[in-house]
Amino acid sequence: MTNNLLLRRAAVAAGAILVATAEFAILHSASGVDLVAGTGNATQQITVAAVVVAAAVAALAGWALLALLERLTNRARAWWTSIAVAVLLLSLLVGPPSGVGGGAKAALALLHLSVGVVLILGLSRPRAEGLNR
Repeated sequence: MTNNLLLRRAAVAAGAILVATAEFAILHSASGVDLVAGTGNATQQITVAAVVVAAAVAALAGWALLALLERLTNRARAWWTSIAVAVLLLSLLVGPPSGVGGGAKAALALLHLSVGVVLILGLSRPRAEGLNR
């Protein structure tokens, strides 16, 4: 992996984290949406730290899977994009419905979508022509 590719992918990962953090701040602080998720009878407040960690885990897992697929197949981007879209759709089925209240559900869906879209569009971009081997 070249330094340019490494830097571009790191920038995409950082961008996804920054988008999630900014979105959380806008939704939670400026708009007053109370981000609470429920599991069974328990509820849990969603903090900015949880948002940062979740976005970072998603970014690093996506990056690692793409790097692995690039070593295993010539169609890494097609496979990775299909898997990433499936994971995003699954996360939308599992994450946002756990929100307590309509505002929390909508905010969680928006957080999942924005991180997913940044990662899918950013990481799946083909290498620059000079970098293909």
